[in-house]
Amino acid sequence: QVQLVESGGGLVQPGGSLRLSCAASGTSFSSYVMGWFRQAPGKEREFVAAISWNMNTYYADSVKGRFTIFRVNAKSTVSLQMSSLKPDDTAVYYCAAGRSGIAVEISSFGRYNYWGQGTLVTVSS
Repeated sequence: QVQLVESGGGLVQPGGSLRLSCAASGTSFSSYVMGWFRQAPGKEREFVAAISWNMNTYYADSVKGRFTIFRVNAKSTVSLQMSSLKPDDTAVYYCAAGRSGIAVEISSFGRYNYWGQGTLVTVSS
């Protein structure tokens, strides 16, 4: 069993920056694919970014060049650095962990076995 706890959400002005963090426990963290998803009010949950066990990174087109995902295996954490934030980035952001060896697209919900409770990011002036 894996437990994921997100932190770092809050209110930020358009154009600002925010860093989300996700702490994992109960697993061999370094072998997991880690991802971030988000769900805006009234919309479906969508893929944001992911990082594989060997540090390959993947991004949704809507956040490329603005968001950076990174992980520190020694601390069992994955973070999402968000810059140039827009009101459309307002959402609950979820951290997710996926076991190795699952042949599903990394941007797909089905790739991930465990989910955090989410942290709210509000981009507004």
